[in-house]
Amino acid sequence: MEQQFDLDTFSKILTDKGYDGYFHTEGCCAGKLKDSIGEFLEAWDNGKEVPLLENHLHLSTYLQWNGEDKPKIKCNMCVRYQNGKFDLQQMEMYVRRIDGYGQLLKQSKLTSLTASSVPTAKEAIAQVSDTCKQQLSSRSRRFKL
Repeated sequence: MEQQFDLDTFSKILTDKGYDGYFHTEGCCAGKLKDSIGEFLEAWDNGKEVPLLENHLHLSTYLQWNGEDKPKIKCNMCVRYQNGKFDLQQMEMYVRRIDGYGQLLKQSKLTSLTASSVPTAKEAIAQVSDTCKQQLSSRSRRFKL
């Protein structure tokens, strides 16, 4: 099955999966996914920017942000880009949960993704979130006399 997509289709796939926040492409060009990639590709064509790794684009976004000093979840993607097409079979995704000081708390790495196997943003968050949260009952925990 063909896993190479143009910019419009690639951005629609990720946006439909919940990756609808702001991105950085190659550490610059902040904006929504399609705008960020488009701005970088234009700068690349003009000779102002070049990708860090040949024929690959690095995209980064926060999946969860609760403030500067709170834990956050960051997603970094490395996708192959050649001849105007994005190749999802050559895509890697790193989802990291970091504390307010930037220390890694938990990490997940996904490789060889397809359009259907790219996790939704909620699934990616769940991979690095704490799973054993204690649930307290709604009744009071007082001593009764």
